[in-house]
Amino acid sequence: MLKLSKLTDYATVILSHMAKDPQHMYASQEIAEVTGIGQPTVSKVLKILVKAKVLTSIRGAKGGYLLARAPDAITVATIITALEGPIALTECTASHQNCEQASGCEIQGNWGLINQKIFNTLESVTLADMIAPAKQPTEILIPVSILYR
Repeated sequence: MLKLSKLTDYATVILSHMAKDPQHMYASQEIAEVTGIGQPTVSKVLKILVKAKVLTSIRGAKGGYLLARAPDAITVATIITALEGPIALTECTASHQNCEQASGCEIQGNWGLINQKIFNTLESVTLADMIAPAKQPTEILIPVSILYR
């Protein structure tokens, strides 16, 4: 099973909350209260997102955190990469140094292709998309006559 870390999940929750009012300056305590995520975890995630330039921080009594870009300019791939590092399904596609079979591997390029497709998909979904109401999948109608061919 592919699975993102809890910190990445928390980051998407935090950023989704912030994206609803992107001009608002958010304090970490306020985010913790609204999201139900513990204050130490919120602070940790915010620092990571500032380092990755997803958020900006302003110090002082009236300081806080702001989105560094508009919600439609922050992609899910950017968020995942900030928390998890490069998007790769296998170790050999993230780093060739940790695989003993890299020199003779015939499928390595195919893993790279899969990783690129996943990255492109995650890059096509923005924070604005994440806060939009979920759309129901379009129903596909198959004519009965096709079933009897």
